[in-house]
Amino acid sequence: MSVLVWIELTNGKPAATSWEVLGKSRELAAALGVPLAAAVIGESTEAAAREAGTLGAQTVYTLTGPLFAQYRLSAYAAGLKQAVDAANAGVVLTAATTRGRELCAAVACEMDAGMAPDAVDLRVEGGKLVAVRSVYSNNILTDVTFNTPVQFASVRPRSFPMPEANGGSAEVVALPPAIDESQVPEKVLEVKSGDSGEVSLADAGIIVSGGRGVAADPAKGFALVAELATVLGAAVGASRAAVDAGYIPYKHQVGQTGKTVKPDLYIAAGISGAIQHLAGMSGSKVIVAINKDREAPIFERANYGIVGDLFEVLPALAEEFKKRLG
Repeated sequence: MSVLVWIELTNGKPAATSWEVLGKSRELAAALGVPLAAAVIGESTEAAAREAGTLGAQTVYTLTGPLFAQYRLSAYAAGLKQAVDAANAGVVLTAATTRGRELCAAVACEMDAGMAPDAVDLRVEGGKLVAVRSVYSNNILTDVTFNTPVQFASVRPRSFPMPEANGGSAEVVALPPAIDESQVPEKVLEVKSGDSGEVSLADAGIIVSGGRGVAADPAKGFALVAELATVLGAAVGASRAAVDAGYIPYKHQVGQTGKTVKPDLYIAAGISGAIQHLAGMSGSKVIVAINKDREAPIFERANYGIVGDLFEVLPALAEEFKKRLG
């Protein structure tokens, strides 16, 4: 038996969230008294496999080649299933990214195994995995236990810290793909990237979000949000109200119907604090709220509150941070 972690690659680069899961898995494997393994699937896997070894994996199973150049569920599910079998894995973990949730669920279903999606914590009790999930808009934490031999879980990004390299190395085991191109029904005809170099919400340590409070001048308001985000090296977020009003694209939405985030610092500008939004960011370590309405619900959750006009406060904050950060 072993603990197996899928290392997600995007354009050949490992996702930071996968390393967070691998770091936590060191503890789980030690508690279970079993080896820690990783699975790397992609067109090129050598660098990621090597890095997985330095971060604690004892064995890395790789599936490499053009078949895996682009993420396709059928191909990757077959590859991960091979790695699960090769590792004799009793616990299989992925980051709860869009791909990770899908892949974890697909392979768990194929193996008729129990799965806990979007876990915020993991521990071992009685020789089995226990996954902790947040429910009811993050107001309650619930334990998920398993009664199947193989236990799957996807882990919400930023639930665990990035692990430190331990200077180790892993045995790399190359697995020949069990399927070929003719057996993969999904075909990638074209790839268009919408990435403009922005900081990812899922990975961001700092997020600056704008809400309905920018309504007086939405373009200027979100320009000020983006300026402060640039100064801080932060991601730009938004409330559902701002997205629904067309002020900013959906990819920036934080909340129950958007992305769930756990940054070290969350700055909410012009956001009232509806429960749907709080559900997506209440796990932030420090929350700073900026709102003209001193009765706004967001102030009840904020560590620091600024009662004022965001059109005046955001530029002042940006200038002050420029001075202090150089």
